[in-house]
Amino acid sequence: MASRKSEAVVGGPGKARRSAVTQGDEVGAAELGRRVAENLKRRRKGRGMSLDELAHASGVSRAALSQIETFKSNPTVGLLWKIAVGLGVPFTELLGEPTKGISVLRRGDAQVLRSTDGKLESRPLAPAGSSPIVELYELRLSARSAHSSEAHTAGTQELVVVLAGALRLRVDAEVHDLGPGDSVSFAADRPHTYENPGASEARYHNAVIYERV
Repeated sequence: MASRKSEAVVGGPGKARRSAVTQGDEVGAAELGRRVAENLKRRRKGRGMSLDELAHASGVSRAALSQIETFKSNPTVGLLWKIAVGLGVPFTELLGEPTKGISVLRRGDAQVLRSTDGKLESRPLAPAGSSPIVELYELRLSARSAHSSEAHTAGTQELVVVLAGALRLRVDAEVHDLGPGDSVSFAADRPHTYENPGASEARYHNAVIYERV
């Protein structure tokens, strides 16, 4: 998607864009931002890391980390991926509440992550924190759009299944074109780009699989 993953806003207390989201979306985004702030602070302190140390490990500035922890800025998907890599935790550990026993995620309760240009939507398909190894998402990508992702944690794999439309996947110099029913697995610890070359919206299932430790 021509917009980068780092441009996708996941929540925060900033001024609401009522023309783009509903009141329910705003409440959900604010709740998600609160959870991110709490989880980031807890995970960082649990690893005995200072803000300066996490900034060095993640490539995210100390000021940005402080703003996210104190719920004073809108964190982005790209920043959270970098922070997760710096902390050495799955991405969803920054998003969800700890779960015990049976956890149910209703479709209407899933917090959809959107890019700022509105061309990418990512909807979690499993309750946050349900697995430290696998994350599941439904991706929707607008026609003739592309989305570039930075490398994830070392050893991370992705599996993408095309449900509708087309997918052109770029990983380093490799390019693969897929249609409905096709799937692809690849090492996601390298920069990669999802592109929809078609004239209509494309829909995919995306599994992010972390290396066992």
